[in-house]
Amino acid sequence: MTGIAEQFLALHRPGAPLLMPNPWDVGSAKLLASLGFEELATTSSGFAATLGRLDGGVSREEAIAHAAEIVAATPLPVSADLEDGFGETPEAVAETVRLAREAGLAGCSIEDYGGEGGERRIYDAELAAERVAAAVEAAHAGSERLVLTARAENHIRGVDDLADTIARLRSYEQAGADVLFAPGLRDVGQIRAVVEAVGRPVNVLMLPDCPPISELAAAGVARISVGGGFAFAALGAVAEAARELREDGTAGYLEQTMAGSRAARDAFR
Repeated sequence: MTGIAEQFLALHRPGAPLLMPNPWDVGSAKLLASLGFEELATTSSGFAATLGRLDGGVSREEAIAHAAEIVAATPLPVSADLEDGFGETPEAVAETVRLAREAGLAGCSIEDYGGEGGERRIYDAELAAERVAAAVEAAHAGSERLVLTARAENHIRGVDDLADTIARLRSYEQAGADVLFAPGLRDVGQIRAVVEAVGRPVNVLMLPDCPPISELAAAGVARISVGGGFAFAALGAVAEAARELREDGTAGYLEQTMAGSRAARDAFR
């Protein structure tokens, strides 16, 4: 790998994980960059919320355009959450990754959950590995390569099958994925089992009942992301402020806006 992708991959340090926040628009990207993070990643659910939609409601064209905006917002490497690659077939996934390269991204992720016609499901393991292989080929073609993250969606979709998750991640590693990710894992023993079973950097999604970063680091995790966590924390703060205004008739929320205003001035200057 060369250039920004090499820089991005070098930040994945087992035992000293890269903290990768997920901005949902240009303003949040600039804010997070100003706070000292080394890398950014888009969030499919957070971006969808800015359009008044649920996760999975964004088109490939919208996702790529959004990713390009985040890339342009700061000098930091950016990885894109590209859901299932916006198509079931390996060919569709490869085209999505090709477009991601053109957008100037340092990396992107492809998950093994999706489907067309409203029939969303976890893909058959063989098809899922073929999709990852196609994504890897597209990501690693040419001089401007991408760091390809392959996601096994079992646990975040309610399938508590660690053996299948590990088997899938191993197959994605064999297909050439640079980083492996099983969102939804919360138990540090399961996380350690995944880390020890594969030979690629492992990403963990920070969830309310996840172990603290120190324990994840001790388990050998190389990257930690927040998904839509920051985006929905912001929306929750807006909802609480609106509730206070309507129901209590007070404006205590303005105390927090002062801190937000100062942070924005520092980030946007």
